[in-house]
Amino acid sequence: MARVPTGLRNVAILLLIWEIAGRMDLVASGALPGFSEILIRLWEDRADYPRHIWATLYASGVGFLIGNAIALMAGVAFAMSPTLLRLFRGVNIAVFALPPIAIAPILVLTLSGMAPRIVLAALAVYFVTMTATVIGISQSDSRASDLVKAYGGGRWRILWLVQLRSALPTIITGFQIAAPNAVLGAILAEFGGGGRWGLGTYLLGSLGRGEPDRLWGIGLIATAIAGLGYLFFALISRRLIGATRAVTLNTATPIGEAVSTSRLKRTMMLIGIVSLPFLLWWAFIVLTGVPAMIGKTPFGVIDYLFFAKTAPVAQEKLFQALSETLPMTFAGMAAGIGFAFLLAISTRLFPNAIRAFMPVALVTQTMPLVALTPLLVLIFGRGTSLTLWVTISVTFFPAFVTLAQGIALVPRSAQDLPRAYGASAWQEMRMVTIPASLPYLFAATRLTVPRALLGVMIAEWLATGRGLGNLLNQSRGYLDFGMIWTVAFVSVLLSVVLYQLVVAIERKVLRRLGMQTAE
Repeated sequence: MARVPTGLRNVAILLLIWEIAGRMDLVASGALPGFSEILIRLWEDRADYPRHIWATLYASGVGFLIGNAIALMAGVAFAMSPTLLRLFRGVNIAVFALPPIAIAPILVLTLSGMAPRIVLAALAVYFVTMTATVIGISQSDSRASDLVKAYGGGRWRILWLVQLRSALPTIITGFQIAAPNAVLGAILAEFGGGGRWGLGTYLLGSLGRGEPDRLWGIGLIATAIAGLGYLFFALISRRLIGATRAVTLNTATPIGEAVSTSRLKRTMMLIGIVSLPFLLWWAFIVLTGVPAMIGKTPFGVIDYLFFAKTAPVAQEKLFQALSETLPMTFAGMAAGIGFAFLLAISTRLFPNAIRAFMPVALVTQTMPLVALTPLLVLIFGRGTSLTLWVTISVTFFPAFVTLAQGIALVPRSAQDLPRAYGASAWQEMRMVTIPASLPYLFAATRLTVPRALLGVMIAEWLATGRGLGNLLNQSRGYLDFGMIWTVAFVSVLLSVVLYQLVVAIERKVLRRLGMQTAE
């Protein structure tokens, strides 16, 4: 008798539990319908889905192609020129830390048609693929490069014959991670008002109808689209490198080679790094031809926030929103990382239990956040618990994968030594495994900082009516373009500052311990 694969068996068990819980109204008085009820509703709504699915697929697919094309070209350029990489460091970190919800209204205001969705999808995939390209090229075999050079091959010949081929598995891994991001970007733009059709538009229109089976159906369709993209590149990655586990990439912008410069050149480089994001912001406003009333330049935001007659009112609203968003961001991030850390530790002690949990974890990885939030509203209501659960759900999986990778890389010989002296499994964890995986803990924290802020803002926007997310939503309704741009700028700046704060703490702690970052 053929043995049922463990993964398939675990999925079947979870679906059975889901069905029983839904049929017996065990979750929030019917907020979680039975799986069969959701399938029935999907069949009843089958006429609505083709146009919505096609709109989301088109936007996310085009954005995926454009974003990855730019990322590949940028990654090659950065790998070839460490100076260029350093110059664009501020831009790259800003793109990584960019809360899509903050700029979705801006793109809808400044662009037309499908463009907002495509741009946001492209932005969502850029950093992952760019980082994968730089890392893959930088880790290529130098001996193969020397061989090509010995036979007269130039820099571009080495790039084509050695470095890009060596980097291909890493790049495919980047595509795998980027695929769900593209779907999330497109749906967020749809939520922001970017078009008539799309799963985000359909989900937004269904929120007030009190039909949990339809909401879950839309969420599952969005998850299926993102998951199919994830699995497609996972299969390619598996054929290339034999990978069978979930993957992630380090969130640190690769530094490249050390460049010896004078103090003047270093100062000029720092000025360039800081000013380049603002120059690109200004160029976007100019090139798109947005009216001055709608499009705000950096100077326009400064004037709105500090010199305009309404500046005191704007400052009060902004500070009040920050006082509500920041505590929830820190709490959700801490809870997500804490949960991920405990789960990663458990991979060593209870591997079978973790394998059973992975289907649920993968769903949270591929389910677009805006599709998840309305479903959690049905279960947890619109209070603080909802915000925490949304934030935890979007932070714990990438943090878990990063931490699990770090724990798996701890040398077996180092783990066996304490046990040879009679230490228990928990003592070995405390003395060896946890300290050795500390660089990966910081890498996980870097990864979760912008995701935590994004989760909080989406919960505020869709459910709680508080914080930066709600202020952004209100500003759209009042046509307060100055506040829209201000919230977008502050949220990006906040993510970048928190990211850099983690990097600074990481370097200080690891340097004191004589350890290196998980590059």
